[in-house]
Amino acid sequence: MLCTVELDEELAALEASLKDIAKPVRFGPRPVVRVERDNLDVVVSAAIAGDATAVDQLLVFLRPLVVRYCRAKLGRMPRSFSSADDVAQEVCVAVFRALPGYQQLGRPFLSFVYGIAAHKIADVHRANARDKSDPTAEAPDVMSLEDGPEQITLRHELVEQTGTLLRALTPRQRDILIMRIVMGMSAQETADVVGTTPEAVRVAQHRALNRLRKTVTRG
Repeated sequence: MLCTVELDEELAALEASLKDIAKPVRFGPRPVVRVERDNLDVVVSAAIAGDATAVDQLLVFLRPLVVRYCRAKLGRMPRSFSSADDVAQEVCVAVFRALPGYQQLGRPFLSFVYGIAAHKIADVHRANARDKSDPTAEAPDVMSLEDGPEQITLRHELVEQTGTLLRALTPRQRDILIMRIVMGMSAQETADVVGTTPEAVRVAQHRALNRLRKTVTRG
């Protein structure tokens, strides 16, 4: 009888241990965390460490910002060159490739991203300066829906006038105005990109606008 009791106890213990072993281990996807300014550094750290979910979410967060920045800096480039969206895609790919070696040394990550974007944009402008041709295919059989010569001329004049005004500013002031007015970025977001404080961004924006007003008045 004693042996039976001991055997039952051993079987019960074995059964309990087998239940623990048999519990399913869930390796499902990690919960998706919305990337925001407050948790950006945490997501970047996870992405650097190789977390595929963090990498995906980081790129989803960055792409709209980079697209807006490239569109603001490039405007309507000739059709023979990369569009702003294509350049933005190249920037995102470059960020992805740079993540494993990126070191968080106190510099805002967005500043690093926009630095890559600035280099890509500079490459496009250099290419545009080397080749002013705008090759076209044979004459279309249907009416074109693009702007006519008058609209194109007016737009080019507007671009030239805007460029003349912006050349009165320092490169830093130009970037701040583009980010604050064209891209709609907050003072804090702009400060992270240029590596300064929100108050300094507001002061620089105020001075840049005053300089533009004086330039227009003199003109």
